[in-house]
Amino acid sequence: MSSWVDRAALVLGLLVAAGAHAQAAYPGIGRAATPAEVQAWDIDVRPDFKGLPAGAGSVARGQEIWEDKCAGCHGVFGESNVIFNPLVGGTTADDIQTGKVATLRRLDYPGRTTLMKLSQLSTLWDYINRAMPWNQPKSLSTEEVYAVTAYMLHLGDIVPADFTLSDKNIAEVQKRLPNRNGKTTAHALWPGRELGGVTKPDVVGTACMKECDVPQRVASFLPDFARDAHGNLAEQNRPVGAQRGQDTTQAPKIAATAAAAGASPAPSTPAARLPPSAPAPATTPAAKPTDASDRKAVAALLQKNACIACHAALSKLVGPSWADIAKRHAGKADHLAAKIRSGGSGAWGAIPMPPQTLGEDDAKSIAVWLAGGAPP
Repeated sequence: MSSWVDRAALVLGLLVAAGAHAQAAYPGIGRAATPAEVQAWDIDVRPDFKGLPAGAGSVARGQEIWEDKCAGCHGVFGESNVIFNPLVGGTTADDIQTGKVATLRRLDYPGRTTLMKLSQLSTLWDYINRAMPWNQPKSLSTEEVYAVTAYMLHLGDIVPADFTLSDKNIAEVQKRLPNRNGKTTAHALWPGRELGGVTKPDVVGTACMKECDVPQRVASFLPDFARDAHGNLAEQNRPVGAQRGQDTTQAPKIAATAAAAGASPAPSTPAARLPPSAPAPATTPAAKPTDASDRKAVAALLQKNACIACHAALSKLVGPSWADIAKRHAGKADHLAAKIRSGGSGAWGAIPMPPQTLGEDDAKSIAVWLAGGAPP
């Protein structure tokens, strides 16, 4: 870690020097970063807790924050859902005493939780601070990060229910991590010279910078010969959490939609799902088909707004595929535009979609594309 920090400091110094040179060569362009700007960027926490801000948070407060902002993806008890690996489980009181998680050596225990692998508490605090919650990273206050970390540690029986984690006692809690002794430093990649680590790396590589053009082939789907090699992943529940995979007994179903044949997909009939006493809904006009330029613009919007992080064209990721959304909501551009901006949960499973911050026109463009069949 320290060696990484040293390299990062060197790179930052070179960038600052390069910026100063650029300012001298091109007066009036750019400026030196202010101390406040550097401080806002330099937020990492080291294994010796250097960089950790002062603060504190209780387990009780962490539970409140967790249930509000974390449980949707990670479960109330850290068991997580069908997409994310569980955070808690697989550790014992003996592990807390020895500092090595015995379950990691069991071949019959394939689940690997975060607390089973975690060796440095600074890593957990730092990651929550800079990356969580996933839809609003860096939105938690320092006290909230302490509280969420404390609650997660309590779920793993590392701290009691009435505990308050702070910068004053976090080093003591580090001594109770179940896997604090389960790492090696013989590779010299960590912790570096400043923290007393090995300084000579265990490998010496020679960079090859010629004849490097190797053809690349990316396969989007599981090849047929490997499809059911280890049984149906969708039926294999891990001992810790609901770690389920996709159905691997058959090839992905790529529907031969009318859109693929050049026609607009037929809208579903919502009236068939209504009770007899309910009035039939008004027919929604079909969305205007998108041409090639529209599709290119929509693709740019999906990339810009990180929609592709949770959605794919034909297969389910965190959320439903574009094809499934288009099939269910054919012709309903206004409905889709409203849902994109407001978010929601329950329609496609347990994982919520948070409200999106894109503009009304951008949401409408994506909605029209979806309502028109999501043509590639």
